[in-house]
Amino acid sequence: MCYEPGMDTNTTDFGYTQVPAGEKAGMVRAVFDSVAPKYDVMNDLMSLGLHRVWKRVFLNAIAPRANETLLDLAAGTGDISLGALKLGMGRVISTDINAEMLTRGRDRATAAGRINAMQFAVVDAEAIPLPDRSVDKVSIAFGLRNCTHKDAVLREARRVLKPGGRFFCLEFSRLAINALNPIYDAWSFKVLPRIGARVANDADSYQYLAESIRTFPDQETLAAMCRDAGLERVSYRSLSGGVVAIHSGWRLA
Repeated sequence: MCYEPGMDTNTTDFGYTQVPAGEKAGMVRAVFDSVAPKYDVMNDLMSLGLHRVWKRVFLNAIAPRANETLLDLAAGTGDISLGALKLGMGRVISTDINAEMLTRGRDRATAAGRINAMQFAVVDAEAIPLPDRSVDKVSIAFGLRNCTHKDAVLREARRVLKPGGRFFCLEFSRLAINALNPIYDAWSFKVLPRIGARVANDADSYQYLAESIRTFPDQETLAAMCRDAGLERVSYRSLSGGVVAIHSGWRLA
Protein backbone atom coordinates (compact mmCIF):
# COMPACT_ATOMS: atom_id res chain seq x y z
CA MET A 1 0.00 0.00 0.00
CA CYS A 2 1.28 3.46 -0.87
CA TYR A 3 0.13 6.49 1.06
CA GLU A 4 -1.78 9.14 -0.84
CA PRO A 5 -1.85 12.81 0.20
CA GLY A 6 -4.31 13.28 3.00
CA MET A 7 -4.14 9.73 4.31
CA ASP A 8 -3.62 9.24 8.04
CA THR A 9 0.08 8.46 8.34
CA ASN A 10 -0.45 7.32 11.93
CA THR A 11 -2.00 4.13 10.58
CA THR A 12 -0.71 1.47 8.22
CA ASP A 13 -1.87 -1.68 6.53
CA PHE A 14 -1.94 -5.01 8.30
CA GLY A 15 -3.30 -7.03 5.45
CA TYR A 16 -6.60 -5.36 4.55
CA THR A 17 -6.95 -3.82 8.00
CA GLN A 18 -5.68 -0.38 8.99
CA VAL A 19 -3.88 -0.48 12.35
CA PRO A 20 -1.88 2.07 14.37
CA ALA A 21 1.56 2.29 12.76
CA GLY A 22 3.29 1.72 16.07
CA GLU A 23 1.53 -1.60 16.56
CA LYS A 24 2.23 -3.29 13.22
CA ALA A 25 5.72 -4.58 14.06
CA GLY A 26 4.43 -6.37 17.14
CA MET A 27 1.52 -7.83 15.19
CA VAL A 28 3.85 -9.09 12.46
CA ARG A 29 6.15 -10.54 15.11
CA ALA A 30 3.20 -12.43 16.59
CA VAL A 31 2.31 -13.83 13.15
CA PHE A 32 5.79 -15.21 12.64
CA ASP A 33 6.03 -16.50 16.20
CA SER A 34 2.96 -18.54 15.33
CA VAL A 35 4.07 -19.79 11.92
CA ALA A 36 7.77 -20.40 12.72
CA PRO A 37 7.44 -24.12 13.63
CA LYS A 38 5.90 -24.95 10.24
CA TYR A 39 7.33 -22.09 8.21
CA ASP A 40 9.51 -24.08 5.82
CA VAL A 41 6.88 -26.77 5.25
CA MET A 42 4.22 -24.14 4.60
CA ASN A 43 6.46 -22.33 2.11
CA ASP A 44 6.63 -25.50 0.03
CA LEU A 45 2.87 -26.05 0.25
CA MET A 46 1.89 -22.43 -0.41
CA SER A 47 4.10 -22.01 -3.47
CA LEU A 48 3.92 -25.62 -4.69
CA GLY A 49 7.68 -25.67 -4.27
CA LEU A 50 8.26 -22.66 -6.52
CA HIS A 51 9.80 -20.58 -3.73
CA ARG A 52 12.91 -22.74 -4.06
CA VAL A 53 13.22 -21.81 -7.75
CA TRP A 54 12.60 -18.13 -7.04
CA LYS A 55 15.24 -18.09 -4.31
CA ARG A 56 17.74 -19.85 -6.55
CA VAL A 57 17.25 -17.18 -9.24
CA PHE A 58 17.52 -14.50 -6.55
CA LEU A 59 20.78 -15.92 -5.23
CA ASN A 60 22.21 -16.04 -8.73
CA ALA A 61 21.30 -12.37 -9.14
CA ILE A 62 23.11 -11.55 -5.88
CA ALA A 63 26.19 -13.29 -7.32
CA PRO A 64 28.02 -13.95 -4.02
CA ARG A 65 31.78 -13.35 -3.86
CA ALA A 66 34.38 -14.41 -1.34
CA ASN A 67 35.53 -10.87 -0.56
CA GLU A 68 32.03 -9.53 0.15
CA THR A 69 29.74 -9.11 3.14
CA LEU A 70 26.00 -9.59 2.66
CA LEU A 71 23.45 -8.10 5.03
CA ASP A 72 20.37 -10.32 4.82
CA LEU A 73 17.32 -8.52 6.19
CA ALA A 74 14.19 -10.42 7.27
CA ALA A 75 16.32 -13.54 6.93
CA GLY A 76 13.79 -15.83 8.57
CA THR A 77 15.04 -19.40 8.77
CA GLY A 78 18.07 -18.59 6.63
CA ASP A 79 17.40 -19.73 3.08
CA ILE A 80 19.11 -16.71 1.49
CA SER A 81 21.83 -16.37 4.13
CA LEU A 82 22.85 -20.02 3.81
CA GLY A 83 22.38 -20.08 0.05
CA ALA A 84 24.70 -17.10 -0.37
CA LEU A 85 27.41 -18.79 1.69
CA LYS A 86 27.09 -21.99 -0.33
CA LEU A 87 27.61 -19.94 -3.50
CA GLY A 88 30.77 -18.34 -2.15
CA MET A 89 29.78 -15.25 -0.13
CA GLY A 90 32.57 -14.43 2.31
CA ARG A 91 30.44 -13.28 5.25
CA VAL A 92 26.74 -12.95 5.98
CA ILE A 93 24.99 -10.88 8.63
CA SER A 94 21.68 -12.67 9.06
CA THR A 95 19.01 -10.48 10.68
CA ASP A 96 15.32 -10.63 11.45
CA ILE A 97 12.91 -8.81 13.75
CA ASN A 98 11.65 -12.18 14.96
CA ALA A 99 13.99 -14.00 17.35
CA GLU A 100 12.21 -17.34 16.94
CA MET A 101 12.75 -17.38 13.18
CA LEU A 102 16.37 -16.31 13.62
CA THR A 103 16.99 -19.12 16.12
CA ARG A 104 15.83 -21.63 13.53
CA GLY A 105 18.18 -20.07 11.01
CA ARG A 106 21.06 -20.31 13.47
CA ASP A 107 20.28 -24.00 14.09
CA ARG A 108 20.32 -24.66 10.34
CA ALA A 109 23.63 -22.83 9.95
CA THR A 110 25.17 -24.87 12.78
CA ALA A 111 23.96 -28.12 11.25
CA ALA A 112 25.35 -27.09 7.85
CA GLY A 113 28.74 -26.15 9.31
CA ARG A 114 28.38 -22.52 8.19
CA ILE A 115 28.08 -20.82 11.56
CA ASN A 116 31.62 -19.39 11.57
CA ALA A 117 30.93 -17.26 8.49
CA MET A 118 27.71 -15.83 9.91
CA GLN A 119 26.63 -13.24 12.39
CA PHE A 120 23.07 -13.21 13.75
CA ALA A 121 21.16 -10.24 15.15
CA VAL A 122 17.58 -9.31 15.92
CA VAL A 123 17.20 -6.18 13.80
CA ASP A 124 14.38 -3.89 12.77
CA ALA A 125 15.08 -3.27 9.07
CA GLU A 126 13.84 0.31 9.46
CA ALA A 127 16.73 1.11 11.84
CA ILE A 128 19.76 -1.02 10.98
CA PRO A 129 22.44 -0.86 13.71
CA LEU A 130 25.38 -0.77 11.28
CA PRO A 131 27.66 2.11 10.23
CA ASP A 132 27.21 3.93 6.95
CA ARG A 133 28.88 2.29 3.96
CA SER A 134 29.70 -0.94 5.78
CA VAL A 135 28.41 -3.84 3.62
CA ASP A 136 28.78 -4.83 -0.01
CA LYS A 137 25.26 -6.14 -0.63
CA VAL A 138 21.87 -6.07 1.07
CA SER A 139 19.12 -8.62 0.47
CA ILE A 140 15.55 -8.96 1.65
CA ALA A 141 13.38 -11.86 0.50
CA PHE A 142 9.64 -11.96 1.23
CA GLY A 143 10.09 -9.53 4.10
CA LEU A 144 9.64 -5.99 2.81
CA ARG A 145 5.86 -6.28 2.61
CA ASN A 146 5.73 -6.96 6.37
CA CYS A 147 7.61 -3.76 7.25
CA THR A 148 5.65 -0.77 8.50
CA HIS A 149 7.62 1.95 6.70
CA LYS A 150 8.97 0.39 3.53
CA ASP A 151 10.56 3.64 2.39
CA ALA A 152 12.61 3.70 5.61
CA VAL A 153 13.87 0.17 4.92
CA LEU A 154 15.00 1.18 1.45
CA ARG A 155 16.78 4.29 2.76
CA GLU A 156 18.51 2.25 5.46
CA ALA A 157 19.59 -0.36 2.91
CA ARG A 158 21.20 2.34 0.80
CA ARG A 159 22.82 3.95 3.84
CA VAL A 160 24.70 0.83 4.91
CA LEU A 161 25.84 -0.07 1.40
CA LYS A 162 29.37 0.79 0.35
CA PRO A 163 29.69 2.87 -2.83
CA GLY A 164 29.35 0.34 -5.62
CA GLY A 165 27.20 -1.87 -3.39
CA ARG A 166 23.87 -3.30 -4.48
CA PHE A 167 20.45 -3.89 -2.94
CA PHE A 168 18.28 -6.89 -3.85
CA CYS A 169 14.64 -7.54 -3.00
CA LEU A 170 12.59 -10.66 -3.77
CA GLU A 171 8.90 -10.11 -3.11
CA PHE A 172 5.43 -11.00 -4.29
CA SER A 173 4.16 -8.66 -6.97
CA ARG A 174 1.44 -8.29 -9.61
CA LEU A 175 0.39 -10.82 -12.22
CA ALA A 176 1.02 -9.81 -15.80
CA ILE A 177 -2.12 -11.60 -17.05
CA ASN A 178 -5.27 -10.22 -15.44
CA ALA A 179 -7.30 -13.26 -16.48
CA LEU A 180 -5.32 -15.35 -13.98
CA ASN A 181 -6.27 -13.16 -11.02
CA PRO A 182 -9.45 -15.10 -10.09
CA ILE A 183 -7.48 -18.36 -9.91
CA TYR A 184 -4.72 -16.71 -7.91
CA ASP A 185 -7.24 -15.12 -5.54
CA ALA A 186 -9.01 -18.43 -4.98
CA TRP A 187 -5.72 -20.10 -4.12
CA SER A 188 -4.65 -17.26 -1.83
CA PHE A 189 -7.87 -16.63 0.07
CA LYS A 190 -9.61 -19.99 0.06
CA VAL A 191 -6.93 -22.66 -0.14
CA LEU A 192 -4.00 -21.15 1.80
CA PRO A 193 -5.89 -20.39 5.03
CA ARG A 194 -7.28 -23.93 5.00
CA ILE A 195 -3.79 -25.37 4.54
CA GLY A 196 -2.59 -23.10 7.35
CA ALA A 197 -5.38 -24.31 9.62
CA ARG A 198 -4.65 -27.95 8.92
CA VAL A 199 -0.83 -27.95 8.84
CA ALA A 200 0.07 -25.07 11.17
CA ASN A 201 -3.16 -24.84 13.18
CA ASP A 202 -3.31 -21.17 12.22
CA ALA A 203 -5.65 -19.94 9.48
CA ASP A 204 -5.57 -16.28 10.53
CA SER A 205 -1.84 -15.79 10.01
CA TYR A 206 -2.04 -17.18 6.50
CA GLN A 207 -5.06 -15.00 5.77
CA TYR A 208 -2.90 -12.00 6.76
CA LEU A 209 -0.01 -13.21 4.59
CA ALA A 210 -2.32 -13.50 1.57
CA GLU A 211 -3.72 -10.02 2.20
CA SER A 212 -0.25 -8.55 2.67
CA ILE A 213 0.65 -9.65 -0.85
CA ARG A 214 -2.29 -7.74 -2.30
CA THR A 215 -1.48 -4.52 -0.44
CA PHE A 216 2.18 -4.55 -1.50
CA PRO A 217 3.28 -2.12 -4.25
CA ASP A 218 3.43 -3.42 -7.80
CA GLN A 219 6.65 -3.67 -9.80
CA GLU A 220 6.73 -0.09 -11.12
CA THR A 221 5.69 1.45 -7.81
CA LEU A 222 8.37 -0.38 -5.88
CA ALA A 223 10.98 0.58 -8.48
CA ALA A 224 10.00 4.23 -8.01
CA MET A 225 10.29 3.83 -4.23
CA CYS A 226 13.81 2.45 -4.66
CA ARG A 227 14.78 5.49 -6.72
CA ASP A 228 13.21 7.83 -4.18
CA ALA A 229 15.37 6.18 -1.50
CA GLY A 230 18.49 7.16 -3.45
CA LEU A 231 19.22 3.88 -5.19
CA GLU A 232 20.38 4.14 -8.80
CA ARG A 233 20.24 1.96 -11.89
CA VAL A 234 17.09 0.40 -10.44
CA SER A 235 15.67 -2.57 -12.31
CA TYR A 236 13.30 -5.46 -11.77
CA ARG A 237 12.62 -8.89 -13.20
CA SER A 238 9.24 -10.59 -12.88
CA LEU A 239 9.15 -14.34 -12.33
CA SER A 240 6.29 -16.81 -12.84
CA GLY A 241 4.20 -14.27 -14.72
CA GLY A 242 4.57 -11.62 -12.05
CA VAL A 243 3.71 -13.71 -9.01
CA VAL A 244 7.03 -12.50 -7.64
CA ALA A 245 9.65 -9.99 -8.79
CA ILE A 246 13.31 -9.35 -8.10
CA HIS A 247 14.16 -5.66 -7.67
CA SER A 248 17.70 -4.33 -7.50
CA GLY A 249 19.45 -1.00 -7.23
CA TRP A 250 22.94 0.34 -6.73
CA ARG A 251 24.59 2.82 -4.40
CA LEU A 252 27.00 4.49 -6.79
CA ALA A 253 28.43 7.19 -4.52
